[in-house]
Amino acid sequence: MPINRRVLTPVAAAPVVLAVVCFFFWSSIIAPDRLKDTKHVLQVAKTIPLPGDGPESLEFDSQGEGPYVGVTDGRILKWRGEELGWVDFAYMSPHRDNCSRHEVVPSCGRPLGLSFDRKTGDLYICDGYFGIMKVGPEGGLAELVVDEVEGRKVMFANQMDIDEEEDVFYFNDSSDKYHFGEVFYVSISGDRVGRVIRYDMTKKEGKVIMDKLHLPNGLSLSKNGSFVITCEGGTGILHRIWVKGPKTGTSEIFARVPGLPDNIRRTPTGDFWVALHCKDNLFTRLFLSHSWIGKSFMKTLKMETVIHLMNGGKPHGIILKLSGETGEILETLEDSEGTTMKYVSEAYEREDGKLWLGSVYWPAVWVLDTSVFDGK
Repeated sequence: MPINRRVLTPVAAAPVVLAVVCFFFWSSIIAPDRLKDTKHVLQVAKTIPLPGDGPESLEFDSQGEGPYVGVTDGRILKWRGEELGWVDFAYMSPHRDNCSRHEVVPSCGRPLGLSFDRKTGDLYICDGYFGIMKVGPEGGLAELVVDEVEGRKVMFANQMDIDEEEDVFYFNDSSDKYHFGEVFYVSISGDRVGRVIRYDMTKKEGKVIMDKLHLPNGLSLSKNGSFVITCEGGTGILHRIWVKGPKTGTSEIFARVPGLPDNIRRTPTGDFWVALHCKDNLFTRLFLSHSWIGKSFMKTLKMETVIHLMNGGKPHGIILKLSGETGEILETLEDSEGTTMKYVSEAYEREDGKLWLGSVYWPAVWVLDTSVFDGK
């Protein structure tokens, strides 16, 4: 039977119409959302360049020295102040010949979340390829702590936090299929294969306390250690997992954020800073609401294109401060034009009133005085 020309004409015209719409409205389609009650202050932060890319996480030792940061080529660097600058502290792998400053080489490792054990001085490292590593107070070559839990390989250790009273730590394994290098494929795939793990350092045993998560990314303990906060980078949802007290073993939604969350850090007063890789836009809402769309993008788009679309064509900086009790957003700080900050991955507030920020890609960290936004 011949196809009716009245049916054929609109079908044939659909791609043309779509192309015209995209041509005229493309900037609106990928433009990041505008947020209410935001403070545009991140662009005034001081920039400290690095001899390496991607200081994804920051940490300070028990003497207050640092920050220590992990970079793309598998090293941990330590900041020694303006005069001495950055010095090598540790590295993930003895195989250093092919390590690249700008591109991740799996054999070199990729250090992500950092946490000091204040009792021992050991620095624990979430490596996006090897698992959980640690290095002693003198630095050097890191050693493996855990790379398998409940019979499954730790593919993508992301961020952790240590409960020193209990001698346990908690960490995210973001995917059972992809390593760090494919992080944005994890985000758009829709696969719920991430998990949160409790590891007993005395017994050397790991236990999954929450699973079926869509790219669990940041993680932090509450100030009293009664619950763990973890965020799904693929949904913008933060979960509260109770690990002590009468609610132990239960979980609930703690907050929803207007973008793709990365690392979480507890403030000195018990609230939480959450870094957003980017704000939501129509593109991110599209693939987050329909996993089949995300999977089709994985087959047709390069990683660089996915990152470009998710950032609205304009990498920017945004962090949120959430109440440690209710999850309410207390502060929204931005560099919406990306003038100073891009791809912000973590915000770490110190008791001296300084806010340090890292980036998953950029070769710098930033420092901002909290008086800029808190009115003190």
